[in-house]
Amino acid sequence: MTQADNRPETEWVALMAALAQGDRQALQRLMQRFGPGVTRFSAAMLRRPEEAEDVVQEVFLRVWQKASRYDPARAAVSTWIYRIAANHCTDRNRRLGVRHFLGLDAAPDPVDDHPPAEYDLAMRQRLGLTRAALHHLPDRQRRALLLRASGELSTREIAQIMGLSTGAVEQLLIRARARLRDQLKEIDP
Repeated sequence: MTQADNRPETEWVALMAALAQGDRQALQRLMQRFGPGVTRFSAAMLRRPEEAEDVVQEVFLRVWQKASRYDPARAAVSTWIYRIAANHCTDRNRRLGVRHFLGLDAAPDPVDDHPPAEYDLAMRQRLGLTRAALHHLPDRQRRALLLRASGELSTREIAQIMGLSTGAVEQLLIRARARLRDQLKEIDP
């Protein structure tokens, strides 16, 4: 890795140090850089994608609160942030499962049958099929695939987030893509 390749990570580490000192602008810069990817990742991981914005707020609140605990020797900034996001998504899904089990979510949320006019019907249907297929993937395969696609993270970063080797992540990604392709062929030949 050249020094130019390392510059962005050095910048994010410096922002984390500034954030640990209470610099709100550092948080804003981190949110600008990582917020869109964390939002996409959260929407895809959650049982209720509409809760993604709430999760993103919780994630960056946690980043703000725990900035002094960040250790650049242990993980890249992106890895640390996405691990927080993955944990929040898992916790939120678990709470939703408990609420459903207890009957607290007996009435489903109303579904808007009128999709936005700016989207083409065929593309919305394909997206829906893809999301359904994603939710049928095993959790680890889905998480690895979403971190790659939504978070635009490297295999090494995904491995750190998931606590796996890079080889294991590569295998998860290969299996996830193959299984996703097979599921989509079955649904939409």
